[in-house]
Amino acid sequence: MLEEMRVAAAYLLAYLLTGPALFSATPDLEHRIDALVDATGPAARGFIGIHVVELAGGKTIYQRNQDKLFMPASNMKLFTSALALLRLGPDYRFTTQVIREASGDLVLVGSGDPSLSGRVFPYRKGAAPRASLTAIEDLADQMVSNGLRAVNGDIAGDDRLYPWAPYAPSWTQDDALREFGAPVSALTLNDNTVSLTIRGSASAGDNAEIAVDPAIEYYAIDNRLVTVGHGSEPKIRMSRTAGTRQVLLWGSIPVGVAVTETVAIDDPAYYAACALYDALTRRGVAIRGRPVARHRLASEDYDPAAGTVLASRTSPPMTALLQVMDKVSQNLYAELMLREVGRYSRHQGTREAGIEELDAMLHEIHVERDDWRLEDGSGLSRNAMVTPRAFTRLLATLNAGKYRDAWLSLLPVGGEDGTLSRRLCCMSGGTGIRAKTGSLSRALALSGYADSKTRGRLAFSILVNDFAAPQNEVRAWIDKIAMSLLE
Repeated sequence: MLEEMRVAAAYLLAYLLTGPALFSATPDLEHRIDALVDATGPAARGFIGIHVVELAGGKTIYQRNQDKLFMPASNMKLFTSALALLRLGPDYRFTTQVIREASGDLVLVGSGDPSLSGRVFPYRKGAAPRASLTAIEDLADQMVSNGLRAVNGDIAGDDRLYPWAPYAPSWTQDDALREFGAPVSALTLNDNTVSLTIRGSASAGDNAEIAVDPAIEYYAIDNRLVTVGHGSEPKIRMSRTAGTRQVLLWGSIPVGVAVTETVAIDDPAYYAACALYDALTRRGVAIRGRPVARHRLASEDYDPAAGTVLASRTSPPMTALLQVMDKVSQNLYAELMLREVGRYSRHQGTREAGIEELDAMLHEIHVERDDWRLEDGSGLSRNAMVTPRAFTRLLATLNAGKYRDAWLSLLPVGGEDGTLSRRLCCMSGGTGIRAKTGSLSRALALSGYADSKTRGRLAFSILVNDFAAPQNEVRAWIDKIAMSLLE
């Protein structure tokens, strides 16, 4: 007992002399994280991987299953962002052109540009979007200003810069219906989606009212939604049979209630041709032909459209595009970046070429080959697998690289913007948490940087797979781990 009292007195004296800082050493951080991991909680029955590295010295200060493979979900976008930044550069831009061919066809030539939409660049939290077809309207204005009065052929949407392979192998049919699984095309308009605003009618029993934005005749809507009385929750179901352009809606929605559903476009090149056809027609241009799409197979050589350039549009710089991609976790942007890197570096605008170049990049930064197995650029693939230590290695490399400031600007900021606007509060004096989120039905992820009060900047990766608890509970548990790194 006397010895225990002496030890306690020594600890008390140390605390009084040095303050709490003495007790913020790494073992305490390890114990705090271990306690959160080992406690019976929302992630206790899941598969958990964590790796935390002190960037100043490269020391690992916490690890658990750091060398095991996990489904990364949208943390995959960290790899794709780094690849685009390192291979293409922060100032890289895409140029989309409209060309009049000798045949009389007017060709809208896709360049891989994801920004032909109403999005605001660079990213600003809460910025009101512009009209969804602003880019098409601007191109049409240019053509009319340049003297276009008639088109003697078709209006062609040309996405042949990338071979037509719109989905990764493990994407599902349900993915293809929604905006997060929109098809990948070198000609991308409005994120390859349309929005359906569904509103309950004034009287119960009537069909719901549906407004389509953009207002282009493309999908046929089979509306079987019934308006019900007040006090109910909207119950909206949607489907589209593969190979058709008919969207079926059924279920119920209360009187006066409005809900917006977003539907992916099945053929973006054809849709863009339809939008341009509509814009020119409204400006009084006489068009002899019709909207058509031009695709090519991977086995076919690319034969670019040739003729007179009537209009063109240049995208925002790469950094602005990647900000949107990472801040709001936009899958289509990631897939386009992967293909553009493949085209630029390996002369093939394919998913496979992009992954080959990603393989080369990871080898350059000394990520072990057994630490990843990738299938797409966005993380929507259920076959993608990555270790936590692969993410921390990437994060450490980019934090020390020449594009450090641009790289940091891409990541959501805790408590401020993007997918972290309501999580991990708050950034103060430029320090806090910057991290990429990830979410699938069986996978949640958070990887990025935490600015520790005592250890400087930390790179961390927290991956949880195969959990049984509700996602919001597991997500809150992940946030506790991340916040503990701030000490």
